[in-house]
Amino acid sequence: MKKIYFVRHGERQGNIGVARLGHKGLLTENGIKQAEIVALRFKNIPIDLVISSDWTRAKHTAEIINKALDKKVEFSPLFAERKRASEELEKRKDDPVVLEMNRLIYENHGVPGWRYSDEENFDDLKTRALKVLDFLKNTKEENILVVTHGMFMGMIASCMIFGKDLTSAEHRRFVITFDTDNTGITFCEWDKVNPPKRHNEWSILVWNDHAHLG
Repeated sequence: MKKIYFVRHGERQGNIGVARLGHKGLLTENGIKQAEIVALRFKNIPIDLVISSDWTRAKHTAEIINKALDKKVEFSPLFAERKRASEELEKRKDDPVVLEMNRLIYENHGVPGWRYSDEENFDDLKTRALKVLDFLKNTKEENILVVTHGMFMGMIASCMIFGKDLTSAEHRRFVITFDTDNTGITFCEWDKVNPPKRHNEWSILVWNDHAHLG
């Protein structure tokens, strides 16, 4: 049985700022403290491997956590956050053009193949999340800590529940109901030999545990 601990990265500049920074967003001082605190929670939890998104804020979070663990660390774009349209990056979130862009993207969320420009759409994210699940199932280590991002974590969890049959409506209902905090922990198990109830190989046992934040 594999045990997977997903951790959302620490607070970044974009979480409290007015602009979309994409992969460039750095951890704030508070985000660094959050990563240091969550690292303490894993000191007594068996971890064999740390895997992280290769975006700056996730990498920094993973590096801080691994100071307490001293395990092998892998960085991969497979675990990155949803890619936004280039036109949105480094612009104010309340810019009228950005607001209109996001309105169109939201309204066309479930339209197969639709995209505003070069952003990842629902189909892209679903495909990548399914690849993540296959990757984790095929990784030889049994106890894995993954540092990723809020939006993409919602897609990963949705695919754990619905698999390749996930619809855009199901995904949307999940992500507007289940939010994540910076450094929140989601604990999952994968058991192919003895699947849990309802015949699902994946179990989500803990969602967004952020007790360490006080």
